[in-house]
Amino acid sequence: MEKTERRQIRVYGIVQGVGFRPAVDRHAHALGIRGTVANRGSFVEINAEGVPSVLDEFEKRVKEQPPERAVILKMDVKLLEQSPAAGFGDIAGQSQGSDGFRIVESEKTSGEIFISPDIAICDTCKAELFDKNSRRYLHPFINCTCCGPRFSLLEVLPYDRERTSMKKFPMCPQCRREYFDPKSRFYDAQPVCCNDCGPQVYLIERAGETDRRISVRGAAAISRARQILVQGGIIAVKGIGGFHLACNAADEDAVTRLRRLKRRPMKPFAVMARDEAVCRRECEVSPEQHQILTGHQKPILLLPKKAGGRICSAVAPDIPTIGMMLPYAPIQLLLFTYEDAWQERMPDVLVMTSGNASGAPIASNDAEALDEIAGFCDAILSNNRDIRIRTDDSVMDFYDHAPYMIRRSRGYAPLPFLVSRPYQGQVLGIGGELKNTFCLGKDQIFYPSAYVGDLADLRTVKALEDAVKKTETLLEMKPQVIAADLHPKYNSTLVAEKLAEERGIPLLRVQHHYAHVLSCMAENDYLEPVIGVSFDGTGFGTDGTIWGGEFLLSDIGHFERGGHIAPFWQIGGDTAAREGWRIAVSMLQQIFGAGADDLIRRLGLCDEMAAGALKVLFTRKINAVQSTSAGRLFDAVSAILGIRRASTYEGEAATALMYSAMRGRAHAAGSLASLPGLCRDRDSLAHSRQAVEAGGQPQPDVLPTDSLVRALVLAKLDGAGSEELAYEFHRGLAQMIVRETVSLSERTGVKTAALTGGVFQNRLLLELVEKGLQAEKIQVLRHHLVPPNDGGIALGQALYAMAALGQENGV
Repeated sequence: MEKTERRQIRVYGIVQGVGFRPAVDRHAHALGIRGTVANRGSFVEINAEGVPSVLDEFEKRVKEQPPERAVILKMDVKLLEQSPAAGFGDIAGQSQGSDGFRIVESEKTSGEIFISPDIAICDTCKAELFDKNSRRYLHPFINCTCCGPRFSLLEVLPYDRERTSMKKFPMCPQCRREYFDPKSRFYDAQPVCCNDCGPQVYLIERAGETDRRISVRGAAAISRARQILVQGGIIAVKGIGGFHLACNAADEDAVTRLRRLKRRPMKPFAVMARDEAVCRRECEVSPEQHQILTGHQKPILLLPKKAGGRICSAVAPDIPTIGMMLPYAPIQLLLFTYEDAWQERMPDVLVMTSGNASGAPIASNDAEALDEIAGFCDAILSNNRDIRIRTDDSVMDFYDHAPYMIRRSRGYAPLPFLVSRPYQGQVLGIGGELKNTFCLGKDQIFYPSAYVGDLADLRTVKALEDAVKKTETLLEMKPQVIAADLHPKYNSTLVAEKLAEERGIPLLRVQHHYAHVLSCMAENDYLEPVIGVSFDGTGFGTDGTIWGGEFLLSDIGHFERGGHIAPFWQIGGDTAAREGWRIAVSMLQQIFGAGADDLIRRLGLCDEMAAGALKVLFTRKINAVQSTSAGRLFDAVSAILGIRRASTYEGEAATALMYSAMRGRAHAAGSLASLPGLCRDRDSLAHSRQAVEAGGQPQPDVLPTDSLVRALVLAKLDGAGSEELAYEFHRGLAQMIVRETVSLSERTGVKTAALTGGVFQNRLLLELVEKGLQAEKIQVLRHHLVPPNDGGIALGQALYAMAALGQENGV
């Protein structure tokens, strides 16, 4: 008879809140393994006893047959002594017996921590939700070990019910039986509940001119909310990580009213479709997009519109894509399908946009909803399950048949990224001013946060401070260093300064575009030198000017500015960032001198009075700063070509320029070099650099983007079409980027480029640059699940801080 042995197996990864312990328990019982399984806070620990061959099979099943939502990053296995050890025999005062295996009480143990994101409702729960024979029929909070809220409910680890916001809902006898039944899919599901013992929905409506109070609860609340939607109204809906504002996406009047109330004239709204068939009716869906659309994260996907759909034009004005998602919470499914008088008239597409005032974070409780978004809606459909950490929806584009993240939040945060260098320490990257996220790092593991928002609003600043503290508690971290942006007046920098002073720890300043490059390197786990092509809207440069179209020769801990687009004067401060025509007028003054006035008039950029005022500011350099912002270059070209003179939301003019270029691509004429005024090329750039170096003072290369603008102006006035010229602009800029990158590669020997920054959300520019570099045998790093925009720079800041600690530790 084969002798038994005892093994301790520690499993690291997303193994809490995904039904991992019940799955281990089932494998053990199937094989006759004795022992225990428990959460240890940072890992799951299995103590197993059996004959070696059976233990081998057990380990294999644990690794190869985990729950659907689990992610195993590593397993450590060690042989235990045959004498009684922890996990065997008497545990917590209860005798296990000689042939049992069971889940035991969780304990905290220090080490790596991996927390499950919130998980969309699974197909089994969805089926049960609409099963009239189920006791969870139409239950707005149905979930199981495979689905439901996780991160947004969690207070501290280990992940057990008493450490979540479900602790105030004691399980009824039936739910308790299922919770402890190894054969039940609710086995050890921490948020398990039913209509008898779970949270309750309720509707808050007006009671008089100003007062709002709960009008109905339960089924009546859902039915009344649906009635409001059918009748063209707007409701706020509390979901997994915060509130949405919802209305009929096929009703032009309802959507236009929401735009007016929310003061959001043009920015596209996200749409939730009732099911996949409705989504396909409205949009083109590729096989790769289908996998994400119907998967367990369910982000908002930017999908091409189909002709003849029912979604009204006010949802995404002048944009050929729609941000689409499917229901991921039971309450969202119930808004579409419910047994009441409104079912036949219920719309199958709903606007489902973040429930927040402009600039504020998404509302996550009734007080915030009443204070900040009640004026935008006719009623608030809420519930009494608390949200511990707000998580907005993730937004994802696709590039080259693969995900290309725009906003990383629900479903993905706080999943970590790992690098291969053996760092040691704990750090915090506080993030940027726009699209803020922060990032906590421990040794080789980096945890980007859920989306926080734009920090111009003090409410978002407060949300950032709260989220940092809560996440530090969850991940059991005490950062030794904080990294922040170089800009001295950013609210993110001020938060970092405050935290560093309170805690008595160092604060490191990281140049904005360098942080972008480091973010791309970290996501790709590529820590060797790169040529960083970092193009975005605004970043404070080391010379005190505004940067944004940068070539940074970068390694971990250092960068050199190798080149940039042609500098221009940005007149008008923050106003210029919204009104691209101002940048265009300033550029024309700089490029054409005395001849600019007539060109400005002929292009219709502004009236004579505005042109005169800007000319005075330009001449005297009042409220002016030198800039190499690629984002502002795109805004100016959009204005010059008559596509968008100004933006009502960030990136509007540049996005419109991209879509115009995509339409013009098929009609664009031959080489851009044939356009008048474009004369500089790669060789002239190289000669310019050599002349400067001969003088003993190397300077960054300057791309001739001013010549590109000059060529576009003359071609436009000569009658060329705006869409064709929009494409020529993209192609010309891409050619310059490729030429400069190759030139820097020849100079340095570095054969890898990292493409990053918000401008590289532009899929056309990304494609042209990536293909051009690949043709030149340059390896290209780009983003995938970390946004290229400012939502990703916290990861780069954290990597910089960790490398700085590593230098102190000799790593």
